[in-house]
Parts: sequence; structure tokens; C-alpha cells
Amino acid sequence: MFFHAHPDDEALLTAGTMAMLAAEGHRVVLVVATAGERGLADIEPGDALGETRMKELYKSAAVLGCARVECLGYGDSGLSPKGGSADERPDNAFIDADTERAAKALASILQEEKADLLAIYDPAGGYGHPDHVQVHRVGKRAAQIAGTEIVLEATVNRDPLVRLLKLASRFYKFPPEFDVRTFESAYSPGETITHWVNVRKYTKQKRASMAAHVSQASGGDSDRTLAVLLKVPRPIYRFVFGTEWYVRRGLPEGTRLRHPFEQWPK
Repeated sequence: MFFHAHPDDEALLTAGTMAMLAAEGHRVVLVVATAGERGLADIEPGDALGETRMKELYKSAAVLGCARVECLGYGDSGLSPKGGSADERPDNAFIDADTERAAKALASILQEEKADLLAIYDPAGGYGHPDHVQVHRVGKRAAQIAGTEIVLEATVNRDPLVRLLKLASRFYKFPPEFDVRTFESAYSPGETITHWVNVRKYTKQKRASMAAHVSQASGGDSDRTLAVLLKVPRPIYRFVFGTEWYVRRGLPEGTRLRHPFEQWPK
């Protein structure tokens, strides 16, 4: 089971792994906490955007071979740090959810599916989105309730990412709100990553998963992440996005596993 905050998050961090596991015959389940109704898009934020993004999620899931898609039904907390002020958030914003109640809802799906593995985010929620941080808290507790043994924290190896962004900043003027320095504390350093999963055989599905989220390729005053990534030439895309990274707590530092179900020690 892969637990994400919003539609399109699965495409960016775990799509290759999901496609690989489905191709290997595993039953892959995708759960999102919200419909992403407060995301940036040319569609006005609200129910209409949420419905659009859920339709896109189902298209993405079909490309990846998912057997089931569920939404916990919480409200999108928005992009502001910690979700902004309470009066700016919907009444049922995921960031305000009771962790135990939300965890029990997720745990019930884990138990129903008899899931062997749950993928969530790292404690920082990747780049710090409040809903991503909540995914970590809720997912970790849900695994405890359900007795799901393998919990993988989807992340990015920030070491080459920071080097690349610093190099790019010398030739490309990033938007004013984009601060490369914030990535120095985002995601995970390479030495803490335990799973380096080669998904190059599945980058076609990963790219198609990204392309399914049409609403997230536009909106706002600058280029959107998905729009930029989909312009990357396919051979380069396969190289750059051919690895997906995870952290499994409790393993020795320096562990290098190649498959989500690979155990340490061998």
C-alpha cells in the first residue's frame, strides 16, 4: 500500500516502484488523504478541482497497475507553512485531523488488504508540505495499529539534488519564492537511505503517470514542476528518474537494498 497526501504525489515519488511491484504480481493499493482541492491549477480551487484531480488519480493508478484506489476524504490543507491560519483552512483539513482517528481509518484498509508493506513519507514530509508531514505521522501510527511490518519512507537523495540545483542556479533564474537553500534540509541525505530501487524499466509508466495529472501541469505564475519534468527528453528522464529512494528505520546506516521486499541481513 502507498499512502500519499494528494493526487499527483504518487507520480513524483513512488510511481516506478508501484509499476514494478504490480508487474511482479503484487496487489498494489493507492490511498490518498485528500483530493488536492486547494492545489494550484487553472481550475478554481474547490470541489470541482478535487473531482478533476481524483479522475486524474484514477488514470494514473490504471497506468501503474493499481488494483484499488481510496481517498480518506480529508480536506487539502494548502501550501502555506503548517497549513496557514485555521480560518484559511477547510473544517476537515488533514493537518487538523486527529492522528489516531485518521490512523485507524488507514489501518482498517491495511488490515482489509492484509498489506505486507506501507509506503509513507519521511518525517520532514519531503519538502515540508504540512499534509506530507501528517502522512508520515498518520501512516506510522496506522502501521503500528495494523501490525504492518515493513514501513518505507519515500524520499529523495538530496545530495545530488542540491548540487544540481546550485549548478542550475548559475545559469537559470529561479522564481523569487524558490530558495535552493531550503533543499539542504529537505528529503534525506544519501547515507540515511536504505533502499535504492532501480525503476528504469518502468519510467515509461512513471512518465505516463505524471502526464495523467493534466491539471497540475498549469496554474500559478511560473512553470509547474510536472510541466518541467515532462519536457525532459526521454533518455535523460530514464536516467534521472530511474531510481526511487526509501528509508526503513531500524536498519544500520549504509544499508543498500535494491527491492522494497529485500531484507537485511540477506
